[in-house]
Amino acid sequence: MIFGYAVGIDLTRRDMQAEAKKTGRPWDMSKGFDQSAPIGPVTRGVPPPAGAITLTIDSQVRQAGDLADMIWSVADIIAILSTYIAVAAGDLIFTGTPAGVGPIQRGEQVRGAIAGIDPVEVTFE
Repeated sequence: MIFGYAVGIDLTRRDMQAEAKKTGRPWDMSKGFDQSAPIGPVTRGVPPPAGAITLTIDSQVRQAGDLADMIWSVADIIAILSTYIAVAAGDLIFTGTPAGVGPIQRGEQVRGAIAGIDPVEVTFE
């Protein structure tokens, strides 16, 4: 059962990731550091099958896509993920990102949005 959905920003510490890859070690901590996954307010219910997704940095669009472009449906994502781990109430599942990932600099304001729900806005200090 899905409680709700929200806009999330899935951050990666590329410096940690590159070092771990270079030494042949796991790089999961480059995804799981403190404050690595800010989310906006949760909207109750199942996410719509289509709707614009955008990420702006200082009001410049860096990523744009549509929920309809997802490779797998939300139901398929949960089903596949459930074969690897126990999915429980309160878990957050990030579903991917449109093309255009890139670095964020100190002081930049990042805004993630999905049509029809409240965005998430973060300024990196």
